[in-house]
Amino acid sequence: MIPLLLSLWACGPKVPTATIGVGPVSLTVEVADDEEERAIGLMHRDSMPEEHGMLFIYPDERVRNFWMKNTRIPLSIAFADAEGRIVRIADMRPLDTSTTSSLHPARYALEVNKGWFERHGVKKGDQLTELPPPQR
Repeated sequence: MIPLLLSLWACGPKVPTATIGVGPVSLTVEVADDEEERAIGLMHRDSMPEEHGMLFIYPDERVRNFWMKNTRIPLSIAFADAEGRIVRIADMRPLDTSTTSSLHPARYALEVNKGWFERHGVKKGDQLTELPPPQR
């Protein structure tokens, strides 16, 4: 497992990891819970292991907007409200600078490899569970 985590961090910042529930499955995530970690996200990486993702935790709940500037991995994103309920799932194209909006207030955003939510049967209304508290 350590080589897998090291490969995940190879091109990005070293941030805390956690295992969360995403609908019916578990997922290992890097936790971006401060402004710098959220700003860098998954930029400048060439790949991400299949059962991994990045969880963005915000101090408040509001409409969120993401873009893919400097992000080379095709991603899917789920936005979730303060209770962890998924309010939107969308796909994002590598290096695309247009924004993808949560459309609804969200406290969490979860990025995974494109198509991961569909492959695992995760849909709008499903719950993120075992969410770590913000560290900062």
